[in-house]
Amino acid sequence: MQKEMPEQNSLLFEAILALKDQEECRAFFQDLCTVAELRAMAQRLEVAQLLDQGLIYNDILQRTGASSATISRVNRALQYGADGYKTILPRLPK
Repeated sequence: MQKEMPEQNSLLFEAILALKDQEECRAFFQDLCTVAELRAMAQRLEVAQLLDQGLIYNDILQRTGASSATISRVNRALQYGADGYKTILPRLPK
């Protein structure tokens, strides 16, 4: 599932790594993304946490409101993706 990323993405990644705290991060992402985009990313991360905890699709759907397609997509990324979720999930508060 790992895909080549366009070279211009490296500027975005460098910008994210340069953020110093949660307030800077919040401000940057509010400027960069729409409210819907931020909500979708936050929902996918929550779905990843719940899948990692072993919850089933129906429970996740009820808790998050995520579509079954979103849950399936996140699950595929957890299983066959670039290990981004697997890297970050242990670092997040439970």
